[in-house]
Amino acid sequence: MNLFIKSLFAFLIITSTACAQSNNNGPDNFRQVDLEDGLELATFAGGCFWCVEAVFERVNGVEDVVSGYSGGKEKNPTYKQVSYGRTTHAEAVQITFDPQVVSYQELLEIFFATHDPTQLNRQGPDVGEQYRSAVYYHDAIQEETVRSYVEELGASGKFNKSIVTELAAYEKFYLAEGYHQNFYELNPNQGYVVNVTRPKVKKFLKEFKDKLKPQYQ
Repeated sequence: MNLFIKSLFAFLIITSTACAQSNNNGPDNFRQVDLEDGLELATFAGGCFWCVEAVFERVNGVEDVVSGYSGGKEKNPTYKQVSYGRTTHAEAVQITFDPQVVSYQELLEIFFATHDPTQLNRQGPDVGEQYRSAVYYHDAIQEETVRSYVEELGASGKFNKSIVTELAAYEKFYLAEGYHQNFYELNPNQGYVVNVTRPKVKKFLKEFKDKLKPQYQ
């Protein structure tokens, strides 16, 4: 390798590293939500956030679903950082829901039925800690509900392996880049959507017909 190529290679490494770190040096721009009266938040990670978002967008009583990053310590993570495993964050979704229409328990039932909670640090073709299964509970009631439900699932024999879903107190949620939001709807013919996301959505539509928003019935 000649001197010019070596110098160029070193420059690219320094530049890419600086870019990867730059977002962590500014203000901590985590998502802050002003909830309307009666609405609540749920935060789940279950592999690629495109899949999880697409499922919950169809749930009656869900007011909003956004894709992002949660469960890690780094400030202002980017998709490149998270997807390359350079952070401790997981791809996640944050759900705003009306508990008078759909309960947190029902959201958990949908969540655990539409991904594999026995796969450690992966979902299907997506491998790495960033694709882990996780529930980040927002209060003591959510914690009690999810721990009880996981125990119930484990005793039910529904899964042949142990549930490895991370259960942890919610800390922060960072919005993913704009092109990730509503990805399933905006990119119906994208290869991953066709082969991975669509089958999960179809499974949800089949198993939870009574939970669908009117436009999806």
